[in-house]
Amino acid sequence: MYKDTLPSSEPTRRTLIKRAAGLSILGIAGVMSVGIPSLSYAAAMTREARDKLTPDEIIEGLKQGNIRFHSGKAHQHNYLAQKRSSAAGQFPSAVILSCIDSRAPAEIILDTGIGEAFNSRIAGNIANDDILGSLEFACAAAGAKVILVMGHTACGAVKGAIDNVQLGHLTGLLDKIKPAIDKTEYTKERTSSNDEFVDAVARTNVKLTMDEIRKSDILNKLESDGKLKIVGSMYDLAAGKVEFFTE
Repeated sequence: MYKDTLPSSEPTRRTLIKRAAGLSILGIAGVMSVGIPSLSYAAAMTREARDKLTPDEIIEGLKQGNIRFHSGKAHQHNYLAQKRSSAAGQFPSAVILSCIDSRAPAEIILDTGIGEAFNSRIAGNIANDDILGSLEFACAAAGAKVILVMGHTACGAVKGAIDNVQLGHLTGLLDKIKPAIDKTEYTKERTSSNDEFVDAVARTNVKLTMDEIRKSDILNKLESDGKLKIVGSMYDLAAGKVEFFTE
């Protein structure tokens, strides 16, 4: 399916794939160091590979995935092969809580494959009881070691909260974002037409969502025991870059 373009002095793509079989895309720094951005990854995450990774290694893998994405060097994923290899079981190393915005597909902008990460998407990347239950499943039951909360620039849900939009069930969802407006320190124009203010509120909202996640006794204990890391991030729609932060 993919043509080999490596010189004879380099290991063939097939050899590299065999070496990477069963390893997470998030944890293959050794393979990445070969400097060949067009590798095809057919193997999904295995339990053994996931369990060997530390939360810090997983976070670093997500960072490297985004670098590949915004530099135009994303891996060539064999999704059909990943589908087949993950059909009998899944062992994601991370769970991503992100917004439903169509311009911010987490798996793509972090260059992950099938079976690499759980992804929970909701407008404004908020945490309600159902989201918390999903995160508890992903981490306590399924073994994910990182929760990444991802906000993004020019967030429509944040703008709606600033404008006090009233629309069916969306009204209650936007109410969960409104505390971020009051907690955002900003002295210039505090309106939805000010992109800088909108992005500042979105960043505060990510941090408040992280605080909400830590109210889960299950997730809080996993983090306290060093088995889980909860990190925040902001995705820049224009630049394609994800900024990571812990507090």
